[in-house]
Amino acid sequence: MTTHKETLQFQTEINQLLHLMIHSLYSNKEIFLRELISNASDACDKLRFEALADPGLMAGDSELNVKVDFNAENGTLTIRDNGIGMDRDEVIANIGTIAKSGTKEFFERLSGDQSKDAKLIGQFGVGFYSAFIVADQVTLSTRRAGMEAEHGVRWESDGTGAYTLETVDLPERGTEIVLHLREDERSDFLNAWRLRSIINKYSDHVPLPILMRKTGDDQQPGDTWETINKASALWQRSKSEISDAEYKEFYQYVSHDYGEPLAWAHNRVEGRLEYTSLLYIPGKAPFDLWEPNQTHGIKLYVQRVFIMDDTDHQILPRYLRFVRGVLDSSDLPLNVSREILQGNRVIDQMRSGSVKRVLTLLEEMADKEPEKYQNFWNEFGRVLKEGPGEDFANREQIAKLLRFASTHSDNEIQNVSLTDYIGRMCEGQDKIYYITADTFIAAKNSPQLELLRKKGIEVLLLSDRVDEWLTSHLQEFEGKSLASVAKGTLDLGSMETEEERKSQEEIEKTAEGLLERIKNALGDRVEAVRVSHRLTSSPACIVLGERDMALYMQQLLKQAGHEIPSTKPTLEINPGHPMLARIEQEDARFAEWSSLLLDQAILAEGGQLEDPAGFVARLNQLMLALANQPH
Repeated sequence: MTTHKETLQFQTEINQLLHLMIHSLYSNKEIFLRELISNASDACDKLRFEALADPGLMAGDSELNVKVDFNAENGTLTIRDNGIGMDRDEVIANIGTIAKSGTKEFFERLSGDQSKDAKLIGQFGVGFYSAFIVADQVTLSTRRAGMEAEHGVRWESDGTGAYTLETVDLPERGTEIVLHLREDERSDFLNAWRLRSIINKYSDHVPLPILMRKTGDDQQPGDTWETINKASALWQRSKSEISDAEYKEFYQYVSHDYGEPLAWAHNRVEGRLEYTSLLYIPGKAPFDLWEPNQTHGIKLYVQRVFIMDDTDHQILPRYLRFVRGVLDSSDLPLNVSREILQGNRVIDQMRSGSVKRVLTLLEEMADKEPEKYQNFWNEFGRVLKEGPGEDFANREQIAKLLRFASTHSDNEIQNVSLTDYIGRMCEGQDKIYYITADTFIAAKNSPQLELLRKKGIEVLLLSDRVDEWLTSHLQEFEGKSLASVAKGTLDLGSMETEEERKSQEEIEKTAEGLLERIKNALGDRVEAVRVSHRLTSSPACIVLGERDMALYMQQLLKQAGHEIPSTKPTLEINPGHPMLARIEQEDARFAEWSSLLLDQAILAEGGQLEDPAGFVARLNQLMLALANQPH
């Protein structure tokens, strides 16, 4: 057979990554073994699934396993699996390149704290490269199931920027990784007891056998192999048999996360539909939480056979994409495919039950462990806010879990629930008031809040990008409608006295002439000009229609290339403000003052001016005119 060997360069990102690995940035070196075993387990899962459609892939070797071996004399550690293997193109795709977005995020998250940085390796999908923490050379030999022996591939690198790739004869399918350990690592990792303890710590619940050679009386490995992990599907065991430590260990395996989960729910459903679920709430947001294409999700098993990672959100909806764990069904056919899953009655019922289970788990955390729930909210709150728009059936339950900043404390910590808000409502208040803005400071200092602050009415301060979407789908809670203080007319109902109404009517009547002059000066830049019910200390503000999108969101969508229907704001003025009294006396510069008033109101709302240069020119002219007036 003619062999073909070539030398290829790593991506720039991988060069940076390998530099960090080789220079021992990470203090917790042992996790490399967890990552390599996890990859081997995934390869066996993939073969088991593909063999459902093509049994010939097993080729008489159906006992899938992972073998860990070492040679102290040669200084090598070997991890071998008889899983799906890879062809040449897959080796280049899977080993020679990695997701750039994930890698960039990985580098951004590095803190210099070795114990924290170690937790990022598996989480960011760079697990294979963790081999270079302990090895100065790595050799990977692999052959894909279903291909002939002459189609084996050997990949080799010392981690200094390049790797070699050659075609070799491999009699067995699967993947073998040989780590040539650095001198200072050999005493620690070329040790049977040490390797077993690492495997028991991180990979005890990998649902297939992990084998090592039996050691004799002289503590040297012999020729026979033994299983050293439990090799059982933990989720199929009774809850009473599983310790918290085991649950946490399994979470690390199933989620590729080194940290601990905040909470978990383990349930077995029996009757007309039978399935088992073990669902975890992570303690930290995964790097791909906001990526359109995620690499991890709920793992779906059918009769303990791994089928797929739910990265398409067929089992759990997108707003619960942070949940990790497994679902194992007894009612789906073993040859189930992604197409069959769509619209499948069993999947629909499993989805409904799992969503309820996660929301109930979060409710219990919020009620019994508020500090822990606040940690959850800080990590995943913006994702959960997508729920009311995606999941109408559970909208009320999701709404109870939402948290916001508000004028009650005037700080940006989102810890106010809608239930808390209703409990503090003023007498006669029948609405939940909120304002959306691009930043918390903009929301907190908005002129639209002046009257409500004066009356002691609490307002929710919403500054997450998702909040406009949320409020368009969550229009009431426990019989109380949500009302934006920056849209439509401000109706305080019975909280406004008859005396206040009469005073307002008198002001409106007195200001009719001024309103008409300002409207004529501004022309079609505004929908209308009216006296404000909501201002006490500012001269003016703009108000949008009840169904209009906030100005900052309109601007964001325009920048993203979306066509946005043009909307005209309403300008509300405070006739009692000295600036309005000054404008009313103007004749020659009345139009300039009116434009300045509108531009200031737009800026205060977080909008952008169509003619910022014109605004600056008008402001300068007016300042000069005022400066030249006699005192």
